Amino acid sequence: MAVNIKYRNRLYDRKLKQFSRANRKNSPPAEKKIWLEILRDFKQRVIRQKPLGKHIVDSYCAKLRLVIEIDGDSHFMPEGMEKDMSRKEYFKKIGLREIRFTNADNIEGVWEVLNGFAG
Repeated sequence: MAVNIKYRNRLYDRKLKQFSRANRKNSPPAEKKIWLEILRDFKQRVIRQKPLGKHIVDSYCAKLRLVIEIDGDSHFMPEGMEKDMSRKEYFKKIGLREIRFTNADNIEGVWEVLNGFAG
């Protein structure tokens, strides 16, 4: 059963707030680029470094119920892959979709994929 996002305070861990703020100020170059060139002016409102449960996601669009992750090299190591799978299962359980891009993805391709979600 999906958790209703309307009651998002259930999904929000206040302890993560300072970490999410720090992450916004110190984003990796690929995240900054995608934010500045696509997500900041996206058709739907997107929030950067959003705490969801015990996780902080790179970007989140509540209207589309979409988690957007930009993965660096650590996500392709066994420990990172296992952690990502756990996160994906959690997001699915609460009724969210997750899409992942890599630091190396072409910005036009990212734009095309994300606009497909927005309609």
